[in-house]
Amino acid sequence: MKTETNTQPNKKKMALPDAYVILFFILFLAACATYLIPAGTFERVTEDDITTVVPNSYQQTESSPTGVIELFRAIQEGTVQSAPLIFLVLIIGGAFAVIESTGAIDALIMKTIQKTKDKEWVLIAIVCTLFSIFGTLGIIVNAVIAFIPIGIILARSMKLDAIVGVAIIYLGAYAGFNTAFLDPLTTGTAQQIAQVPLFSGIGYRVLIYMTVLLATILYIVWYSNKVKRNPEKSVLGEDRFPKVEEKDIDKSTPNLTGLHKLVIAWLSIGIAIYVFGVFQYEWSLNEMAAVFLIIAVGTAIIARISPNDLVYEFFEGCKGLVYGALIIGMARSIVVVLENGQILDTVVQGMATMMEPFSNVGGAIAMFIANAAFNLFVSSGSGQAVIVMPIMTPLADIMEIPRQVAVQAYKLGDGFSNVITPISGILMANLAIAGISWVKWIRFVFPLFLIWMVIGVIYLTIAVMIGWGV
Repeated sequence: MKTETNTQPNKKKMALPDAYVILFFILFLAACATYLIPAGTFERVTEDDITTVVPNSYQQTESSPTGVIELFRAIQEGTVQSAPLIFLVLIIGGAFAVIESTGAIDALIMKTIQKTKDKEWVLIAIVCTLFSIFGTLGIIVNAVIAFIPIGIILARSMKLDAIVGVAIIYLGAYAGFNTAFLDPLTTGTAQQIAQVPLFSGIGYRVLIYMTVLLATILYIVWYSNKVKRNPEKSVLGEDRFPKVEEKDIDKSTPNLTGLHKLVIAWLSIGIAIYVFGVFQYEWSLNEMAAVFLIIAVGTAIIARISPNDLVYEFFEGCKGLVYGALIIGMARSIVVVLENGQILDTVVQGMATMMEPFSNVGGAIAMFIANAAFNLFVSSGSGQAVIVMPIMTPLADIMEIPRQVAVQAYKLGDGFSNVITPISGILMANLAIAGISWVKWIRFVFPLFLIWMVIGVIYLTIAVMIGWGV
């Protein structure tokens, strides 16, 4: 007697590629491109510590393709070049772990939720607006990673999903960074290269900022309401918090004690000191790391945490962010390959050639779209400014586009595409911390990205027509 067996092969569900897999694939494509794209360079001059490209100085050079050893060495070089940011992420993660061990953050968030009970949209609007203000100053976009756990806690408390947790922090910050009207590193550098007054045109930029922020808040609220009504509508499916145990989602509400208030006040003072240092003493990432180390030690003293427990909590926080921190170096390795292969300037030259035939309005929009596309490969805002603004400035003059518009086309293009490019170590680290795949993030954020792009086109068109900055 024959027994029936199931001869149909077991079908395994194809796993979504890990962030490192995606980045390595792009790294491999960049290495292949060094064999296909002609090598070339622009002449560069350095004045007042700012290196700029000399327009019309592009020349082809001897090809320098990336070999197997160079391909893998780029990962090491990218990690070394990104060391300040990588260690900043680890240190902030450790500092926040020490703060969270006191229960202060959970207590504050629960208190805020109680005050805005059944008014999730109010909480979302407040958090997004707060982080967007920091984004306009350019002081938190790199360090936003450290605040993602807070966003996750907020989303859990509202019974939403990890997507919302990342969005209210990360998209809130970038709603401000998209214009960054008071950021000396991006907008300031671009304006200096374009030879327009520093932070000029701020009124029009504030208008753009408010429009982008409003669109962002409304989009997040719309998605949140959809998930609230039907959790199955979550982009993440049934596993709405991939990095959180289900048993940890519903916690008892802690009281906000005097100790908690002291810890929060100490954290606020530390951040305020750093903001002051940025503007008064031009502090950078290294000083931010030092401030958060001081915050961690001060928190331990206030909460009477023993030195051994301080070290334990700090490194537990670091361990949780190793994956996200090292991915920053992986993303940077792609730029290393493009630079070492000397094809980065060739890409810029191609962009400049394509934009020449457009009218002034069409040219401004082309600059905007081209910068958004270029940022998919070079996600450093200040680095992109140094590369493209010396090309876009003379192009703007030829096409009768106000230079202020050229600056804004660069800034919007840089800011908008940061939220979708897998080259961005910040984005990929945020997603890794929350346990969200890049593919699922794109499903959520791409409609908002398109909305932002439409807003950018409208404002740039109006800016050209009114002769903004002339």
